[in-house]
Amino acid sequence: MTTNPTNLTGIILAGGRGTRLQPLTNNLNKHLIPIADLPMILYPIHSLTTLGIRDLIIVTNSEYVPAFQSALAHIPDQFNLNSFRIIPQPEPRGVADALMQAEPHINTPTCVMLGDQLLGSTLHTAHQAFLGNPDQSLILLKQVSDPARYGIATLNTNHQLVDITEKPTQPQSDLAIAGIYFYPPTIFPLCRTLKPSSRGELEISDLNATLLKQGKIHHTSLQGWWADVGTFDSLDYARQMVARHGFNND
Repeated sequence: MTTNPTNLTGIILAGGRGTRLQPLTNNLNKHLIPIADLPMILYPIHSLTTLGIRDLIIVTNSEYVPAFQSALAHIPDQFNLNSFRIIPQPEPRGVADALMQAEPHINTPTCVMLGDQLLGSTLHTAHQAFLGNPDQSLILLKQVSDPARYGIATLNTNHQLVDITEKPTQPQSDLAIAGIYFYPPTIFPLCRTLKPSSRGELEISDLNATLLKQGKIHHTSLQGWWADVGTFDSLDYARQMVARHGFNND
């Protein structure tokens, strides 16, 4: 398959139950919670379309598809999209499984975002880093004060990626892996080799760790502020940062 790496497809993974945000999520998908008058998922949509992406896929739990279709009916026209799909994930089998639901519609490199990622800066720098080596996958790292909450990357003294661990009890580094990934289309066969984790899910961290073992992944730093919205504290932080500093700035 010959692909043009500058022609990205955007994938937003918006599954899960958002249990840590109950009661807000009792009757509303987490990714439709408003932040500064916009549904949360509009922020990753802005981040992806700012890169010039015009083919966009959202994957969510099957029962939430109608709510997304209603809330996002204006998206194709607002962002001048060539294609826009909302795809169901039949069973909640993890982030890597959600990614696999998009495979039939992918023949280009992808920028994959989790639907709860809000960014102060654009992804242009990361995109350029990916274009420099488009056969390799790319993860984005951000220094955090509470690394046990995140997937963590460990670098050696030469700043090379040497380990990826999901929510370690004793983190070896404070570099969180943001929920933003650039992948060539060749990652899908690898996804199909993943085994369920102890919680019965196909983990994106296992995909990235396998790519690391194969020498097919590199990293760059995430610029600007970042919110990974899974708790009330992080929701409040995201709202404050958007109000004070805006989002998706160059």
